[in-house]
Amino acid sequence: MQSDPTTICEVDPYAEAMPQLSVQDAATEPYDVAIVGGGPSGSACAYWLASAGWNVLLLEKKVFPREKTCGDGLTPRSVRQLADMGLEDEVAAVGHRYVGLRANGFGQQLEMTWPNTGAFPAYGYCVTRHDLDQLVADNAAKAGATVCTGTEVLSVNDLGDIAPGHGLRSIGSLTVKDKASGVTRNVSARYVVIADGANSRIGRSLGAVRNREWPSGLALRGYFTSPRHDDPFIESYLDIRDAEGSIVPGYGWIFPLGDGRINVGVGLLSTDKRWKGVNTTKLMETFCAYADPTWGITPESACGPATGGKLPMGLAIGPRTGSNVIVVGDAAGTVNPFNGEGISYGYETGRIAAAAIADALLGGGSGSLIDFDRELDAAYGDYYRVARVFVRVISDPKIMALCVGAGMRSQWLMEEILRLMSNLFRPDTRGPAELGYDALEALTRLLPKGLAEKMLAAA
Repeated sequence: MQSDPTTICEVDPYAEAMPQLSVQDAATEPYDVAIVGGGPSGSACAYWLASAGWNVLLLEKKVFPREKTCGDGLTPRSVRQLADMGLEDEVAAVGHRYVGLRANGFGQQLEMTWPNTGAFPAYGYCVTRHDLDQLVADNAAKAGATVCTGTEVLSVNDLGDIAPGHGLRSIGSLTVKDKASGVTRNVSARYVVIADGANSRIGRSLGAVRNREWPSGLALRGYFTSPRHDDPFIESYLDIRDAEGSIVPGYGWIFPLGDGRINVGVGLLSTDKRWKGVNTTKLMETFCAYADPTWGITPESACGPATGGKLPMGLAIGPRTGSNVIVVGDAAGTVNPFNGEGISYGYETGRIAAAAIADALLGGGSGSLIDFDRELDAAYGDYYRVARVFVRVISDPKIMALCVGAGMRSQWLMEEILRLMSNLFRPDTRGPAELGYDALEALTRLLPKGLAEKMLAAA
């Protein structure tokens, strides 16, 4: 998608917004399923349920298209889910296709193409959430879901007791408000999906909490015009530093959007309070000054101020089910601790939730929702356990410097680590825990003996 870089900062919708439905015009209640939040997990869940013929209400407080703080990078895992929803051609029309990752660290650079796994494509796309989220929500509407944007959930009502095997209270109805007219009404559904993002006000009101002992992240991103806006690689920096020049546990990125702009950002990983005082704005400024100057990242090329958000990671939020409630996506803390990716896991957990709810609607009842947690643990449990160890180990700046410095000396090892961090395993390989341990073990061979033993003991 090519655009004039001199005007690209003036972002216009790529297409007309979807027709706005008011909650008072919605279909007859009760719904089979009401979904709170129209981002990746909510819209994917709505699509799969509506495609199966269920009566679905999707509630989104913003009006599409809308801006959303994100890195805008779609890995092969995301592309697989979008293709399964019949959307890849539309994504390709508004996004920029790229073939791999260019990693930078400690004066070294490696280019790595995406692996051929047989399960995922060997390419990704960069596309703004401004464009992407409308595509997926529109797709849910085309499948038959009732999509109400500009509609805020004010409260959850008639909360039930916690049923055996669950940790969240059930929901009797939702009080929702049409923000344009100010009209409020109660809506009811047999099952409710909570997909209201990382802060998840609704999830917290039902009893979901974050495990503060597990890693979390904080990210900041901005848009810049760039002569390299159509570069075939996304770029990462593994040795970002604060204003004093000290290495911090995190990463910087440059994602070419193909429309005259690049998405530039920093992600900060945290496992304890010692990084709580890091100034992310200064960190972003320092990274922009440090990045390869050929990208043209300057104050003059900035399209506006950077924006940020929190990243709950590694299934850190729970409980995730009640007798008629499921929490998905960022609201369930499903971001990958290895790389900060959340979009693919939003699509996937929305799809897993749709299967569990469909089974419940077909007679399985609340027991089917318990299966949702089992499916999540089967899909991500071992992998995220390895990821949490990895994040905790590299939170020590000295260890991080040794690990990155050692890894960057081996193309083969970095390609294995890319496969691990992106969760792109072949379906016929061993489990992610074993593969993760193998990658950590290979890395430790290049490190001092004492440090190697510490890493393997932690894993």
